[in-house]
Amino acid sequence: MKKALKVKLTPTKEEAKSLLETIETFNDACNWISKKSFEAGTPYQMKLHHLVYFEAREQFPALTSQMIVRAIAKVSGSYRTEKKTLHFFKKQSAMEYDKRLLSFKSLSHASLATIHGRITVPLIFGHYAPLDRNKMLGQADLTPSGGKFFLNLVIDVPDGTPYDPEEFLGVDMGIVNLSTDSDGESFSGEGVDHVREKIHTLKKALQEKGTKNAKRHLKKVSGKEARFKKDTNHCLSKKIVSKAKGTGRGIALEDLKGFNGRTMVGKSQKERFGKWAFDQLRRFITYKAVLEGVPVVVVDPRNTSRTCSVCGHCEKDNRKSQEHFSCLICKHTEHADINAARNIRFKAAINRPIAV
Repeated sequence: MKKALKVKLTPTKEEAKSLLETIETFNDACNWISKKSFEAGTPYQMKLHHLVYFEAREQFPALTSQMIVRAIAKVSGSYRTEKKTLHFFKKQSAMEYDKRLLSFKSLSHASLATIHGRITVPLIFGHYAPLDRNKMLGQADLTPSGGKFFLNLVIDVPDGTPYDPEEFLGVDMGIVNLSTDSDGESFSGEGVDHVREKIHTLKKALQEKGTKNAKRHLKKVSGKEARFKKDTNHCLSKKIVSKAKGTGRGIALEDLKGFNGRTMVGKSQKERFGKWAFDQLRRFITYKAVLEGVPVVVVDPRNTSRTCSVCGHCEKDNRKSQEHFSCLICKHTEHADINAARNIRFKAAINRPIAV
């Protein structure tokens, strides 16, 4: 499996200046190429290359030939889905590096081409590091952020050995509890809810203020919110996959394509609860499961919250509230999310869907 990995660079002041100038010149070239592409109606990479390559080399002599090639590829890729409008690239948007522009001297240093020649910069991998240099494929996006530089690397990680589970761990994704499994364990709690409510209150106040400083602050808060969601989803997905593997079970998830959490809560709670990154959580669970060899299946989510997990009776009135489930036939009572997770587990066991 190919996996994206964000790595921090620690360049000197001179190296940082060189990297920033390279990124800005690269994006200037992308904007020039984009204009040529749009005017000529030529978004396809090979045709665009023949159209602009030599003129681009003259217009941007500081860029190497391979940098021009990558700029053409970036522009062409951007027009792949939208060809009707002229595309513009921010001055400090990501610069694409390939094997000719990026190499690894060791696990701790990367050699990058710049407009002032190649530089060798130390790397910081954080909590995860590849076991060997061969895992790093030499493909990356170089991005500046707040005066720092990051490489979004692509690494080759072997898949885990898959097994055929006899049972599944059903996982119900919800609004108040981000997930509840068929064992009765829920994840969210007051800590996550407190952060979500705090961010919502601050964003609302900044939006109402509307000043330049408020908008700048709002951008920072939005970034913090996105990082919080991503970190929470990483922790939760890791916990779910670890639990399933440790008990020899597969993972059963609801097929939530087209899901919009905002339709499930009242108007006053739409912003507070309705925008959690459920698709991101599912993607995190899926790729972590592949790495561990844990089978993941998706099931039809219809009526999982209305069906009794004991007798199978399905009725809207079984669901008394967001938290409370009570079957009108057999009188079985339990937390609604746990009941739904168990129904998801049953569907996976009966239907044995194709793994994703």
